[in-house]
Amino acid sequence: MREVRTITVGGAEAGVRLDRWFRRRWPHLTQGQLARLIRSGQVRVNGGRARPDTRLEAGVLVRVPPLPERPPERPREALDPRDAAFARGLVIYEDEEVLALNKPSGLAVQGGTKTTRHVDRLLSAWGEGLERPRLVHRLDRDTSGVLVLGKTPAAAAKLAGAFARRRTQKTYWALVAGLPKPSEGVLELPLAKKGVGDREMMVPAGPKDPRAETAETEFVTLARAADKVAWMALWPHTGRTHQLRAHMLAIGHPILGDPKYRTEGSDALSGELKLQLHARRLVLPHPSRGMLMLEAPVSSELKAGFARFGFDEHEADPDPFARRRR
Repeated sequence: MREVRTITVGGAEAGVRLDRWFRRRWPHLTQGQLARLIRSGQVRVNGGRARPDTRLEAGVLVRVPPLPERPPERPREALDPRDAAFARGLVIYEDEEVLALNKPSGLAVQGGTKTTRHVDRLLSAWGEGLERPRLVHRLDRDTSGVLVLGKTPAAAAKLAGAFARRRTQKTYWALVAGLPKPSEGVLELPLAKKGVGDREMMVPAGPKDPRAETAETEFVTLARAADKVAWMALWPHTGRTHQLRAHMLAIGHPILGDPKYRTEGSDALSGELKLQLHARRLVLPHPSRGMLMLEAPVSSELKAGFARFGFDEHEADPDPFARRRR
């Protein structure tokens, strides 16, 4: 684009950072190129200089200077109709601003070197560009359950802000080895990454460790199977990588079926079970009205664990943390 343009920010883009607004419209721009354009004053908002993190409001005018040419693009492979139907079949809630999926175990949220089928790719079922839903949080590949996305830039920004400001209530169900004592409480244990690549794990760390990140998990025991297995409700107040899996291992009660955060005892109890961790329920503010309460049906992996140890999903308190709040 070799000419200067002035573009009016639409209502669906309100609340988006200036640099992200540019990257969504011209994804070929590098962060360095964009930073130079903004720093030199070539980009202006309502006639004034701005910063990359300036939040745009609906109706403001953005001056767009001549931009570097877009490199030749390889044609994007169209999403297979079967994959599109599969993606649509995961929907548990959808309106004009919010999309919620019941992510199955084994499906990565984003792609990598060896991962070509993932949620981010499947979002092409809803369209491209501004029509494409946006991720606002993550689930581990082997964790099933509620995954929320924003269908407009403004909705995505508000949803992501709710997670960042801890205005969400997340309830995970898990089957763990042994019976935690006490049966409920809050675990505050900093975590740090250790290892490299596929062997990287989150491990407990001292508060003075420069790699340590605060991590807080609330837990309630829902039911017990003899003295061997507990059905837990877990609420991660923070969102660290592998937080629930690392915390439960740290207190000696690893989640069953976990291939990484495990002990000999949990391996023996798990047998052929897959990871027994499911994002059951999510309560958070809707971007424009009231509150959302989203619930994902129990996965086939967790159903297998319930069947083995005699748990009944209908016996669970839908809000097991309510009495603790009182």
